[in-house]
Amino acid sequence: MDSSQLLKFIVSKRKESMSLRAEISSAIRESVDAPRLVLDAVDEFLVQKVEGVGVTDKRWACGMLVQALFPECKKAVGPEYASSIVERAAGILERWKQQMAEAELSPAEAVMFLQMVVGFGLNSRFDQDFFSKLVLDFASRRDMPKLAASLGLGDKLADILDELVKSGKEIEAVYFASESGLTERFPPVSLLKSYLRNSKKNATNKLKNGNYRNAATEESSNMELNSIKAIIRCVEDHKLDSEFSIDSLKKRASQLEKAKAERKKSSVTNTKPQNKRGYGAGSSRGSGPPPLRPSKAAKFSNAYQSLGRRNAAASAQVSPAARYSGPYSYPNQSVYEGPTTAHYASGYGVPHTQSPAAISQQHYPLPVDNVGGAGFRASGSYGGQSSFSAYDYSSAAPPSYQSSSYTQ
Repeated sequence: MDSSQLLKFIVSKRKESMSLRAEISSAIRESVDAPRLVLDAVDEFLVQKVEGVGVTDKRWACGMLVQALFPECKKAVGPEYASSIVERAAGILERWKQQMAEAELSPAEAVMFLQMVVGFGLNSRFDQDFFSKLVLDFASRRDMPKLAASLGLGDKLADILDELVKSGKEIEAVYFASESGLTERFPPVSLLKSYLRNSKKNATNKLKNGNYRNAATEESSNMELNSIKAIIRCVEDHKLDSEFSIDSLKKRASQLEKAKAERKKSSVTNTKPQNKRGYGAGSSRGSGPPPLRPSKAAKFSNAYQSLGRRNAAASAQVSPAARYSGPYSYPNQSVYEGPTTAHYASGYGVPHTQSPAAISQQHYPLPVDNVGGAGFRASGSYGGQSSFSAYDYSSAAPPSYQSSSYTQ
């Protein structure tokens, strides 16, 4: 796998950076020519930086490779690198330095650059003022104190610490003093107390300048909370609990976080949109919330509900004889009289005791304008009237039909 494929692989696994970092470190240690592989990757990154393509991902991947090659941020204690490798590294760093003057340098690039300077032993190839500027500009990076102590800056380190204290970066000064062995000249506890006083003062001024508005209160609270967290972390990192108590700071941090959560909750409640629905029937302004909508009917509960309501009167079951016992009152047709007695029971083999006379006569409920003489639409081609005589169901003889007369 060459450097290009390695960079693509690392970028594709960016979401798994924690486990990937350990795997990359192990692979670099077991690699046959790890320095050459890392230099190839950095060289490719610089080329793509000029082109402006995929800079962020490649920078992150190269930083992981350089960190794996120089994990301690100091000159390698193993065998010396070949002179060709060292010279190639020097050339890459010189080209990188020229790019810094033309484009803005990111904090990750500054750390990567100094890691390569220290790792390949190229301190003497560059000016110390250049190193001092890089250190001051990116002093907040956690790797920077170790790198500054490994650059061999000498008295420049004291000047860097003075600048950090003057600019209100006492926390960074504690880390630099501890790594450089300058804690006697720059006592950590004194620096922490100074930082705490300044942070409280800055938070109060921010609140006053904002006229105690909500935005100013939020910003002031965040400033104080971040400062307290930085102090607690610094004390724990340097084991200064016995000299600098942080119990009160932890309580204050809890209070600030609780107040922040309450403000956030109140803000969400106040910005919740009001119900602007129209007034329902029977409600008046200020009489409370509008009435709830009626619940929807169950789906497919009664597919023929409207039909059932429409024919509610015809829901009773009647015998065929009763249904056709009444006269038909169709237009353009003579009256058809039903039988006086029903003879259907003998046909089905079931005794029938109900008399058709007990059931009221019914008319066939069809629209007048849609039914003709024979049950079809009247809009057909037949223009005459049809007349039929009554048929006696009680007759034993086969039914006989009278001739129909059409008006010609």
